[in-house]
Amino acid sequence: MSDTIEKIKCLIIGSGPAGYTAAIYAARANMNPVLYQGTQPGGQLTTTNEVENFPGYPDGVTGPEMMIQLEAQAKRFGTDIRDGWATKVDFSGPIHKVWINDTLELHAQTVIISTGASAKYLGLPSEQHYLQTGGGVSACAICDGFFYRNQEVVIVGAGDSACEEAHYLSKMCKKVTMLVRSEKFRASKIMEERVRKTENITILMNHDTVEVVGDGQVVSEIKALNKTTGETITIPATGFFVAIGHKPNTDIFADYITLDETGYIVNVPGSSKTNVPGVFVAGDAADHVYRQAITAAGTGCMAALDAERYLAALS
Repeated sequence: MSDTIEKIKCLIIGSGPAGYTAAIYAARANMNPVLYQGTQPGGQLTTTNEVENFPGYPDGVTGPEMMIQLEAQAKRFGTDIRDGWATKVDFSGPIHKVWINDTLELHAQTVIISTGASAKYLGLPSEQHYLQTGGGVSACAICDGFFYRNQEVVIVGAGDSACEEAHYLSKMCKKVTMLVRSEKFRASKIMEERVRKTENITILMNHDTVEVVGDGQVVSEIKALNKTTGETITIPATGFFVAIGHKPNTDIFADYITLDETGYIVNVPGSSKTNVPGVFVAGDAADHVYRQAITAAGTGCMAALDAERYLAALS
């Protein structure tokens, strides 16, 4: 551990739309924010090739480009942006203690948690390959479904989110094939009935994804195993959507911050406040419903304003 302790007025843990927006507002309020970018600087959007639904970009923008611009805007107002990630916290007292990379100890008057959530993937090498190329693998139908209009796609999942995304895709895609890995849905009955009644959704129960196939850059078909018959089938598809859940990046806060059963931070309704005074949350670390860049940015604004008011009440 470091012998020196750095004192900070506003510490932002994590980048992405939530963290950078919080930094912009906090810096403009003279809170001298320090932002640690985390293990994935820029967050989930750095794995998104095209962003066409964020206001202000009429021609669209790539995820990495948007994050570079947000980072530059936060720096412009004086945010101290650093490499590194939080590895331990102690929120038991009025001073919020955070350790960076297990070495640097920080004492912060306010903390904004914007660590986000990580999409779960199947882990297939072919899936990860096409995720990296941006050629047809996605974990967000709302973000990327637009690019597959009038095309055939495959979606994997069995819960409410998978059903919602399959139904969303059905409105713009020619055909949606839904692969359910077990013999029954985990979704609510109403959601299951909705996808079963949608004409252009084909549901294949008890099927495992074997391989995402393409030309090296773009997906062209999906190989799936029928676990009942042992037969491997080939499904033509230009898009492969994975809807098997997200894991919020909140483990290090569990001893102090109230989390729900999945690990999302529970905020005070209508605010960014957590159960610990002076600690606020923004973005996907608390949002299991919308998970969009624009909503993350909005809660980043809320967190900075809440932190500013908290500090004003102390003085």
